[in-house]
Amino acid sequence: MSTRSFRYIGVVTILAAASLVASCSSDVKGPEAPLSTAGGGDHPEWNQLTFTIGDNGGDGSEELAKVTGAFDNAPYKVKFARFDYGPPLVQAAASGDIDLGSVGDVPPITGAAKQFGFKVVGVQRGADDTKAAENIIVPKDSPVQSLADLKGKKIAVPQGSSAHGLALLALKSVGLSPKDAELVYLSPAAGATAFNTGKVDAWSIWNPQSAVAVADGARIIAKGLPPIDQVNNYYVAGDKSLTDPTRRAALTDVLTRVARIFTWAQQHPDDYAKAVAKETGVSLEDAKATVESFPFKITQVLPEDVKSEQALSDAFSEAGEIPIKVDFTTVTDNILPDGFDSSKLS
Repeated sequence: MSTRSFRYIGVVTILAAASLVASCSSDVKGPEAPLSTAGGGDHPEWNQLTFTIGDNGGDGSEELAKVTGAFDNAPYKVKFARFDYGPPLVQAAASGDIDLGSVGDVPPITGAAKQFGFKVVGVQRGADDTKAAENIIVPKDSPVQSLADLKGKKIAVPQGSSAHGLALLALKSVGLSPKDAELVYLSPAAGATAFNTGKVDAWSIWNPQSAVAVADGARIIAKGLPPIDQVNNYYVAGDKSLTDPTRRAALTDVLTRVARIFTWAQQHPDDYAKAVAKETGVSLEDAKATVESFPFKITQVLPEDVKSEQALSDAFSEAGEIPIKVDFTTVTDNILPDGFDSSKLS
């Protein structure tokens, strides 16, 4: 899924169809919920805190929190705010409207270039370099057979998103620049309309949108895989929570519980797919394809991540896609303990 994404429109956009719902004990199944006893210790100083988690494109996190009961015994309240894609989520983190959220590899770069006040605090580390969470696709009857054939073509991309990065790097891999093709900046919903009505020649987009289009006959001409693309997503948090010692400590507990949620979800893929389908409205089959496309674990930000993000940032800068160069070392602030690996959580 790539939880990946963002069209930069200067204001925070929360999907109108999504609700901001507190994830409290009244919302979950009860004592049978599998993670309801996952503890974070007794912290009475956290009792007055509320954290809002940004749900990027319907990644299943809100529904999974209810199913697992992961926040049942948390000494704070949790809400969810759903976003269509990543850049508005980064902006919301910077403004303090949310406290934590996951995005693809590009929104932290474009957000840093806008000098927003946020940090990358953790990684959804792709566990399988053969599975792509996003692709560049063309209609089934398109004459485009390879990336080189995109010269002079219109490519729909959500601006500032990981799919934007995929398009940029994919063109570069065959000696093309954004000037050799026309990047048409469209939100995921508008991109789907343009693709389905033939107003663009290709679409760089993540799952479930890619999976839905492929099921309808679209062809993949480039996958978001190394060496063209990386397979990580990133957790971002706002300076408001990171600079307050009490909120920062509690936020570490929030992210640890989120990690436990997704570890359980990947061990129960049918439940995971049902959660994604419920949040996005896609079919269960398409939700299963989304879940299968991106196995991951949650870890700290590692030096190799900073190196990959810096290279991607430099590519955006060289292409004139961001206004200033970004030093990615200034954008990271690990809050998880050293050696943290969600795949080892019970």
